[in-house]
Amino acid sequence: MARLDRMSEAERAHVPALPCPSFERTPWVIGPALKERRIVIISTAGLHRKGDRPFTVGATDYRVIPVTIAANELVMSHLSTNFDRTGFQQDWNVVFPLDRLKELVACGEIGSLAQYHYSFMGATDPRPMEDTVRRLAGILRKDGVDSALLLPV
Repeated sequence: MARLDRMSEAERAHVPALPCPSFERTPWVIGPALKERRIVIISTAGLHRKGDRPFTVGATDYRVIPVTIAANELVMSHLSTNFDRTGFQQDWNVVFPLDRLKELVACGEIGSLAQYHYSFMGATDPRPMEDTVRRLAGILRKDGVDSALLLPV
């Protein structure tokens, strides 16, 4: 994780000056109220269940993660010298916020969660994934998912 106190003075001065885009508040698409939505998590953190086949560099497939998974059953095989796993090791919700979403369902803020969630390998050219993603979209549609929480890592 990048920390300002570990950066050079020049980097510390540069980071806060980076432009931050603003976006219109008008939704791109209209859909049901959040309290009625069925949500899926889609991550690029290279997450998978213990015992599942680890991701390899350039992998274009995904792994299925059941909504019932426990934090100690999930591992990360994302490999990069630029990737710090510390946040994931301390709290899986940093890259896979299943606990937080379950809390939002319990208090009625969101409707429901998909029975299965999905992880891809990050740092991969997305173009070869198009067929896989189209098939996954069909699976999500059959599951009644109408919203995805995309977690690019």
